[in-house]
Amino acid sequence: MQTQPPPRSQISGPAIAAMYAALLGLLTMAIVNIIMEASAPFKDAVFGIGKSWMPGAAGIGPYSGKETILLVVWLGAWAILNYALRKRDLPLKPWAIGFLIGIGVATTLFWPPIIEFLVGG
Repeated sequence: MQTQPPPRSQISGPAIAAMYAALLGLLTMAIVNIIMEASAPFKDAVFGIGKSWMPGAAGIGPYSGKETILLVVWLGAWAILNYALRKRDLPLKPWAIGFLIGIGVATTLFWPPIIEFLVGG
């Protein structure tokens, strides 16, 4: 006997993919931010990424590059995760808890005392 897949409205995979793509983008931006504080050449390279395509990037400095990297990771992760999870019905609660913990970690990594501790400043 063949079982029917759950109706499209009950498939949680795409929602989980969207949440975790955003989380990966934020974690990437936090890590890039920490590395930029530790390395001036890396900061210049990240700024170059932003200047390469964003009009007025010189006005906001390396933030343009951080945003570009976040955008690329977010969209790439969303495409990959959505493809992998598009037909899966996963329990939402544990994934949501993991997402909230990840958001807490990402937020903490942007906190200046944590950045200074990690960079050694």
